Amino acid sequence: MIVDAHHHIWRRADLPWLLGPTRPRIFGPYDGLKRDYLIADFLADLKGSGVTHSVYVQANWAPNWFADEARWVAKVADESGWPHGQVAFCDMTQADARADLDTLAAIPLVRGIRHQMHWHDNPLYRFAPNADTVGSPAVIANVAALADYGFVFELQVFAGQIEPALRLVEACPRTTFVLQHALMLEDLSEAGIAEWRTALDRLAAQPNVFCKLSGLGTFQRKLDPAHIAMVTETALAAFGPDRCLFGSNYPIERLWTGYGPLFDAHVSALDGAADTTKAAVLGTTAATVYRI
Repeated sequence: MIVDAHHHIWRRADLPWLLGPTRPRIFGPYDGLKRDYLIADFLADLKGSGVTHSVYVQANWAPNWFADEARWVAKVADESGWPHGQVAFCDMTQADARADLDTLAAIPLVRGIRHQMHWHDNPLYRFAPNADTVGSPAVIANVAALADYGFVFELQVFAGQIEPALRLVEACPRTTFVLQHALMLEDLSEAGIAEWRTALDRLAAQPNVFCKLSGLGTFQRKLDPAHIAMVTETALAAFGPDRCLFGSNYPIERLWTGYGPLFDAHVSALDGAADTTKAAVLGTTAATVYRI
């Protein structure tokens, strides 16, 4: 089993962030994304890769359409057999998210929640209103409740947010966290990499945190196998193979590379690793986390 644990599909009409004139985005110019990208497109892109299962991660429909997005993905899965799990959006900053979580729990294949909490000094890299949102009381209460639903929480932050992120993780020991994009390394200076490594190690010390090796071209805006290998090696040393998993972040990465070269770079990053390590990173860890 080979699992792509992070991809998107979409219809332009449902995505306000893809409509209208191009605005600056964290991943640069995105005119190439302003089109329908449906499950048939995704399956065509991954053809020949050997990927057998996938997990859809929410694509930022309008927040009030959170259930509509999840129901549409469930319908796509019912018709095509893909994806095999989905991560939905739910507003984790509201006073009590349980009513919305009840709605999502009734939708097939929902395995987790992503509410992006990343914040950065660079305005282009901001999603949350401030750096501490991720560790706020409301977010802690709602993320803690995810354990009652068997939902994971996709934790998307920068290394500079390590203190509030750890506050959240430590307060929610029953919730499983999946660290998005291996903690979003964006500063490739010596100091930036050192800060990222330290933050990664601190999160890895929490047994309920897993590391997703995805979106590694976001800040370089190119396919860089050496960078993927470095991040993979660092993550494996910190988390071990049973807490690391591959995700393509497709079709975002399609802006600068094809699926085949991207997947090959992730496979090459595991050269020399034991077969059990390769199997875990490329499939079994994700299958366990997302129950597929």
